[in-house]
Formats: sequence, structure tokens, C-alpha cells
Amino acid sequence: MKRRQFTFFLVGLLSTLLIFACSIREQPVTITVSAAASLQDGLEAIAPQFSTAYPKIAVDYNFGASGALQRQIEQGAPVDVFFSAATKQMDALADKALILPSSRQNLLTNRLVLIAPTASNLNITNLSQLKDTDISRFAVGEFRSVPAGQYAEQVFQKLDFLDALQSKFVFGNNVRSVLSAVESGNADLGMVYATDAALSERVKVILTVPADAHSPITYPIAVVQNSPSPEAAQTFINFLTTEPAQAIFQAFGFGQS
Repeated sequence: MKRRQFTFFLVGLLSTLLIFACSIREQPVTITVSAAASLQDGLEAIAPQFSTAYPKIAVDYNFGASGALQRQIEQGAPVDVFFSAATKQMDALADKALILPSSRQNLLTNRLVLIAPTASNLNITNLSQLKDTDISRFAVGEFRSVPAGQYAEQVFQKLDFLDALQSKFVFGNNVRSVLSAVESGNADLGMVYATDAALSERVKVILTVPADAHSPITYPIAVVQNSPSPEAAQTFINFLTTEPAQAIFQAFGFGQS
């Protein structure tokens, strides 16, 4: 009799645990996505589609310069997904075993452009003209932490213009602040991604920087090693590779990697 009661007890306990486990799986989760500032408009446009497809996964975005986001993750910030504007920052996290290697993939590409305020009369058809162009302020991303600035630095180094332009640089802490500096007229020229320039009616593209003047502009994405919700984080990444999501990115000017 006691054995039979014990058997019923075990069956009941297992059933309860199974129901509890299923309820946990069905619990809504919130993931934090740390993404490069240049991705903000594209990701926000994709958000409603993801929410419809996965109503139990909420997404909190943290936008900023990839270098700053990298440091936040290194310092233990609670992040589930890192979406960088360059491989350098992702490589740094990978070297410290702070991302899940199997989740990493290159998702998007971009181009670098030279911009000026819409009313500008500057006529620059070749980057070589920058050395002798009469300007007082040139907005660029901070070279240490902003990928757009790092790509720009590569361009200036290749052309041997870095020293000549050094006194004219106005540094932004992310690519959007560089765009704002040119929009406001606080800078005569700026170097940003083509996708950022396309969002503004207050700037015009002077020229597109040749792709061979800097390293490829690639956007890698990965699940952070200490993510409390790695399955939900991977679900989010997988969704960004779908045709509807990629179509939105392309509408904002990104290329597929």
C-alpha cells in the first residue's frame, strides 16, 4: 500500500514539475540588444514584425558606439545580443570568450560617404582635394571607439592626410553625433555611413568613399556569453536573417554580408 501511494506521489510530482517547466518556457522574456548607433532606424523599423512573430520576447535596445558597447559588455553589463558596426569590437569580445562563437555571423555591410550641409557650395569630386579644401571643421567619429571614425582614420592614413587635417577634426562619440554636427552647420564636412546620410534632408553626399580606401564595413552579430536568455537571443538573430527583416535593412541602404 505504501509503495502504491509513493508511486502516485512520484507521478503527481513529475506532472507538477512538467507543468511548471512548460510554464517557465512560456514566460515572456526581455532581451537586451546592444547595437551600433547606425542600426537604430533599421532595427526600430523591424521591431513591430519581430514582436508580432514572437510576442513573448520583448527587446530593449541600447544604441551607441560599438567600442563603448564593447566596454560595457567587458565590464559585465547585462546584454544578450551584441550587434557591432565593425569586426574589431566583436573580435575583442571573442578573444575574451565573451560571446557564443556558434552564434556569430556577419549580417550587413555599408559604405562610407563624405557629407556637407545642404546649402554648402563645396565642390569635391575626389578625396585628394581634401588636403587643400578651405574648411575649418571636419566632423568624424572618435577614432578609438567609433567604427565610422576608425574607417575614416584609415582613409586619411592611406591618403597621408591625417596630419594635415588633424587640427580641423570635430570628434563625435557615435556616427549620429557626427551627422548632427554637419546638419547643424557646426562642421563644414563629415564622414558617415551612407545609411545615416540617407536619413537626413539637411545634408548632402559630396562623394562616396572608394571601398578600397578602408577595410570592409561589416556588421557582425552574436549572442553574449553571459546572456540570461540565450535561446531568445538566438531567435532574435535568426529573425534578422529572414527575408522580411533583410528587406527593411536594404530599404535603409544596408547591403547583405
